[in-house]
Order: sequence, then structure tokens, then C-alpha cells
Amino acid sequence: MRLWQPADAEVYRGLWLERDHRAVRRVGADGRPRLEEMRGWLTENPRAAVEGLGLLPIVRRREGDVIGYCGLTVGQASFEEPEIAYELAKHAHGFGYATEAAQAVLEAAVATGRKRLWATVREWNAPSFRVLEKLGFHNSGRVTPDPHRGDSIWMTYEC
Repeated sequence: MRLWQPADAEVYRGLWLERDHRAVRRVGADGRPRLEEMRGWLTENPRAAVEGLGLLPIVRRREGDVIGYCGLTVGQASFEEPEIAYELAKHAHGFGYATEAAQAVLEAAVATGRKRLWATVREWNAPSFRVLEKLGFHNSGRVTPDPHRGDSIWMTYEC
């Protein structure tokens, strides 16, 4: 993982284009957000968060290409107990990249002294549940209902 570069905007937008139709943030019928908007986001705030948090691009070592992102964000949680987030291009699913990147982020979060991490996952997102289970997250029992997009299940990790 590394800091975002302006050229990464194409991959980042590609992730938004591939997202499930039930996702909250995706490219709309009007084509927004446009590539230039996303390039601006990555250039103006390359870590996409305050110090100690951020989403960073996942770069494959051998190929050198960006295949997604991973990191910590406040999301629906808090700075002290942030959410881990990751997303990969569909062509990169099933190779362990999300687990590897999320493990590195988890270890870095533990090193900061954090006591708990969260992840919110739509009930239909089985691959994300598998990654979180491999990392040692468990279902907290908390659910945010959403009859249109699918309920969000709150997974947690005690550091």
C-alpha cells in the first residue's frame, strides 16, 4: 500500500462502477462522480482522512497495478474505534489480497493502542464476511436495518 496518485483515479472510479447496485456510493445514472472529480479527491486529500486514518491503494508487488484500497475510516464508528474498510476490483477477488491488506491495517491499528475495530458489512456481502472472519472479527449482534440496500451487520475485533 502507498499514498494515492492522480493516475489512480481511473481505478478508483472503476471500483465505483463495479459496485453492487445496492451500494450507497456508486457512479450514478448521470455519470457522477466523474473521473476528474475523483482525481481531485485523491489529489486534495490523498489519505482521505485525518491523521491515523485513511484508505490507501492496494498495489500488487509483481504487476505494480492498483487493484483496490484498504484502511481505517470513521465511517459509522469513531476515531478511537474506527472501521476497517477494503474494496477490490472484481478481477482481483479470490486471491487473498483483501485479507493480506486488511491484516497489515489491523496490525498497524493494534500498534496505535486501539482497543476495538469495527466493520459494517451488508448482509449479502459474503466475501467480506469471509475476510473478516479470517482476521478474527466476530458478529457484534448489532444490525442497522435497511430494507432497500440490505441490513448492515456490525462486525467487531477486540485488540
